[in-house]
Amino acid sequence: MKQLNFIDNKKTKSDYKNWVPKRLLKAKIIESLVCLILFILFGASDLILQGRQRIIWGLILGIGCLILLLITVWITILYRAFDYKGKRKLAKIIIEGTADYVKIPEGGIGLDVGCGSGALTIACAKRNPKATMVGCDIWSGGYKSEFSKELCRDNARAEEVENVSFESGNAVKLPFEDESFDVVTSNYVYHNIMGHNKQKLLLETFRVLKKGGVFVIHDLMSKSRYGDMNKFIEKLKKDGYENVQLIDTTKGIFMGHKEALLLGLYGSTLIIGRK
Repeated sequence: MKQLNFIDNKKTKSDYKNWVPKRLLKAKIIESLVCLILFILFGASDLILQGRQRIIWGLILGIGCLILLLITVWITILYRAFDYKGKRKLAKIIIEGTADYVKIPEGGIGLDVGCGSGALTIACAKRNPKATMVGCDIWSGGYKSEFSKELCRDNARAEEVENVSFESGNAVKLPFEDESFDVVTSNYVYHNIMGHNKQKLLLETFRVLKKGGVFVIHDLMSKSRYGDMNKFIEKLKKDGYENVQLIDTTKGIFMGHKEALLLGLYGSTLIIGRK
């Protein structure tokens, strides 16, 4: 777990990217425009089709345009809400708020699972300058073109944070020995891992946590995704875990209920505790 070596002192700006890829927003805008053009050509005018055919295609394309327009508007709202440079800066608020719970003892080491652009890793490292943070990710899938290990390192350099390192690692089977870290954290990662029991993913993360270590995990923990988390907490307590609690972050901590519903963040919850 080698820390970053700042040989290049050239100052750059950090770029934590948007949780909604810009390419997705552009694609939806283009799709909406194409659908609108087709609607005008085949449905709204009789330049190409006439009579019943024009009416049928007009209805089909009109409904399609409306659906695409609504999706585009929603994605635009998401993009603006999560933009680090925008007015709402919700992504930054969530990252900073999660990092506030991460306390690493002097000389200790923390792990950020699914670090993406390195935002949470770096935020935790800033708050714990006498400790070390490790960020791990597979940097693949839908976010491969947006996030990378190189981006994480560039962001750490831009923020002039040296007590960090970044490694490849899959949350399904972390490449670390049992009880390697004093703190483990994560933000909106496990719900994206399809085909795996979310409670088992949490237990795999807790596996690399030292006895007495603290966990701070933020994710969409709705019952449909995570199952009965109250029963899960009871099991953890029986196994010796302490101070385990769920914190609903849609009650004004990071956002309100209405905003959470609008942005698709319903179920946003922190699970914190000590092993």
